[in-house]
Order: sequence, then C-alpha cells, then structure tokens
Amino acid sequence: MTQSDKAFTGAIPQLYDRLLVPMIFAPYAQDLAERIKELAPHDVLETAAGTGAVTAALAARMPEATRLTVTDLNEPMLAQAKTRLGERPGIGPGITWQQADALALPFPDAGFDVVVCQFGAMFFPDRVEGYSEARRVLRPSGHFVFNVWDRIEENEFTDTVCQAMRRVFPANPPEFLKRTPHGYHDAAQIRSDLSKAGFTDIAVETVAHRSRANAAEDAAIALCQGTPMRGEIEARGAPGLEAATHAAAEALRSRFGNGPIEGGIQALVISAAG
Repeated sequence: MTQSDKAFTGAIPQLYDRLLVPMIFAPYAQDLAERIKELAPHDVLETAAGTGAVTAALAARMPEATRLTVTDLNEPMLAQAKTRLGERPGIGPGITWQQADALALPFPDAGFDVVVCQFGAMFFPDRVEGYSEARRVLRPSGHFVFNVWDRIEENEFTDTVCQAMRRVFPANPPEFLKRTPHGYHDAAQIRSDLSKAGFTDIAVETVAHRSRANAAEDAAIALCQGTPMRGEIEARGAPGLEAATHAAAEALRSRFGNGPIEGGIQALVISAAG
C-alpha cells in the first residue's frame, strides 16, 4: 500500500458516496448491521467509517438507547458521512462523530460491546496493531465484526475496470484497486493476524452479492474517479482521467451490456472475540 492509497480527498468523498456506496457497499453494510443487531450491543464503535454506509444501517436498526461512536482517519470522508446522516430524518441522535486512527484509538480500555469496520482493514498499515486496538477497547464479552473484499477476480466490475486500465496504461497501469481494496483476502492470514492480536474465537465467512449500476458510465466514474485510483490515473498524464474513464465504461459495456448493468461481488465477513 502506498500513501496515496489513503487519499480520499477532493471530489472523491462525494462520488464515493453517490455511486460506490449503492453499487458495492450497501449490501454489505446491511449484512454487518443485521449481524450486530443480533448481538444487542449498548455501545458500538465504528472505525474507518468512510461516508457512513454502515452507520446509517446501524442507526436504522439499533434501539434508541444504543450509543454509536463513529470514526474515520480521513476528515473529508467523515464530513460526507455527517452530511449523509443529516439528510435522513430520525437518524443522528445517539451518534458521536470523531476523527480517529484505528491504530491509535483515543478511547479507554473496555468501553465498547462491538467494534465494527467495513472494508477498512485492508488500509491498515499494521493490521495486527489495528486488531489489537479493537481488542483493547472491547469489553471482555465484546465482538469485533468486519469485512474485507475477496480476490479481485470475484468482483466483476472492479476486475473489468482494472483490465481496462492495463490496456490504457500498459507500461505502468494503476493498480490501487487490486493492491489495496482487493489485496487482503487470505483467510489464513486474517486468522493469523487476529490471533496475534489476542483474539481466539474467530469466524470467517464468504458472502456473495450482486452489484448493480444504472449504466456502465456510472460504474466507470465510481471506480476511476471515486477512489484513490483517480490520483494514480491523473499522475500518469495522457491520455488523462476522462479518457481512462471512457475506456473503463466501454469495457464494462462490452462485458455487461448497455443500460443498467449487474455483476458479481464477493467479500469475507469476519467475527472475532476472546
């Protein structure tokens, strides 16, 4: 992972929230929220919250007495999350927002029943340290629930766009999507990292969903312009961001057709305790 892989700035948070969240993140946010609801927690900490997909799903399901503490390292993403939640009547009270690094959480020991992290662990520069912090702030009976993307070949829109980028930039293709979001999918490695952090009761489940976009252009813009791959593309110069996005859209149309498109997505959902 490079430093630019964490650069969710400029127009990225808005495009991410408008296009990527409904396309690939929403189904897994619902999945995590349902799992956490079954645990009946009183205090929930969300790390690497992004633009608030899980936050919204949790707030819609948890009793009013539940306290949600929502954090992200990236302030622009957290600001977008606040905007997202502020636009939904009845959601917001009971949520505390705080910029925070998941590897150095500014909270005392044993303060939460659940720590949840949606598609954030792949970005941790030291995953064992991140997991250790989650365990530190959990109560003895608490649970750490998170997900990571499976291998890129199981995620069809993303794989198609990455293949298109290799054709556009054959000498130096932008590899953010494969390198980071889809770079941490070995279940044995995940179990080992959690064990090193002190977790003993670990479950890893493969969960498949369907990804949908209103048009190939929406999916291309989401992945090329609504992620840190945008910075990689712009840094390469010609043919430029618009041409690269157009090539991605053409590749998606060729594989999935015109009009609304649909493809497979797959992730690993992990629960850890102990």
